[in-house]
Amino acid sequence: MPKTPSLHSFRRIVIKVGSSLLVDSAAGELKRAWLASLVDDIAKLHGEKRDVLVVSSGAIASARATLKLPRGPLRLEEAQAAAAVGQIALARSWSETLSAHGITAGQILLTLTDTEERRRYLNARETIDKLLEWRAVPVINENDTVATSEIRYGDNDRLAARVATMVSADLLVLLSDIDGLYDKPPQPGNDAKLIPVVPRITAEIENVAGGSGSELSRGGMVTKIEAGKIATTAGVHMVIASGRVMNPLKAIAEGGPCTWFLTPANPVTSRKKWIAGSLEPRGALHIDDGAVKALRSGKSLLPAGVKRIEGDFGRGDAVVLRGPDGAEVGRGLVAYDFTDADKIIGRSSADVQSILGFTGRTVMVHRDDLVMGGGI
Repeated sequence: MPKTPSLHSFRRIVIKVGSSLLVDSAAGELKRAWLASLVDDIAKLHGEKRDVLVVSSGAIASARATLKLPRGPLRLEEAQAAAAVGQIALARSWSETLSAHGITAGQILLTLTDTEERRRYLNARETIDKLLEWRAVPVINENDTVATSEIRYGDNDRLAARVATMVSADLLVLLSDIDGLYDKPPQPGNDAKLIPVVPRITAEIENVAGGSGSELSRGGMVTKIEAGKIATTAGVHMVIASGRVMNPLKAIAEGGPCTWFLTPANPVTSRKKWIAGSLEPRGALHIDDGAVKALRSGKSLLPAGVKRIEGDFGRGDAVVLRGPDGAEVGRGLVAYDFTDADKIIGRSSADVQSILGFTGRTVMVHRDDLVMGGGI
């Protein structure tokens, strides 16, 4: 049996909280005492200089009580309008609870295209990175007010996995109605056993995933397994644990029941393999000897080191980097589209604003978005 990881061994942690954990459907209100206990745990991790992000459901669920909506499915326009009301209350609750510990919350609303379309992906990632640099806790939710397909609460499992991948987190925590993955759906009187560690998500593991546990969290174990595939493929460990206890992160840290999904990959390495092999280059940047040496020493590519460019690429597209002899030295995601890049090649980063008329990135390709030839 593989060794169980320790919660305190991770540096960047994404925590997903489901609607049924945050909202008391019978009382029609947020579970403030439980939220306070979770934030106590988050504050401890934050105080240890770890980066913490929250993916929080609950906007529509909390709006049901405020708007006195009937139980049962909502039409799309009703769900969108309810989300508009509930998101304000949800964000306020997170902000107030975190501020009691001296921690600033930052609200981010994402849609699927924000994590799948490269340019929007980069904008979202840079915003989150800046919040973490400022030691804020990003509180992220799907932007249900503009959803164009059926809104399902369980989708936030996949959203959380994509956020974890996007920010190169090393752990995704899914707090759930259930304390982990069982070898069969646990029912009163049966002998279902908790699976403490999943070294790899196989077809057998997918087959044991059951249905949902509550009206508010309809995603069930299936979406959690799908989230696990997204996360572990990208080098992110994942743990499913019960959120029906006070201080749920403390419970995980103290060895409480949960299921760990392990990854053999490193987040940065996995992401760079994706850049190297999964994207079709849209152009080329020809760079000088000095830039080649700088890149090989771990630095980013600056505009000054680029001699000429080819292609019709947009910001966030993959490009090939070629040395003075024309040989490929690496690949990366370019920070400017072709038109703007062509204006600033060979120029100092300090000149970018005066040339383009706006404050752009100081690098042409950031080292985190770069894969050098000959290996990761």
